[in-house]
Amino acid sequence: MPLSGEAIRLMNYIDDVAVTLRRVLATIPTLTAEERARVAEHLLHASPNAEDVAQALTARSAPIA
Repeated sequence: MPLSGEAIRLMNYIDDVAVTLRRVLATIPTLTAEERARVAEHLLHASPNAEDVAQALTARSAPIA
């Protein structure tokens, strides 16, 4: 079954996020320990996160925005 344009668009967004995370990983070695801790804390509190989205995709009904 072919994918809708919306599904393809969402997959492209996910690819963009992966590129951004690769950039973050590449930059981490340049950070001080304090900066790493602050960035890690920021990442851990980001919402929604990848796990939230994966759960919504596998849920029987779509989440209410």
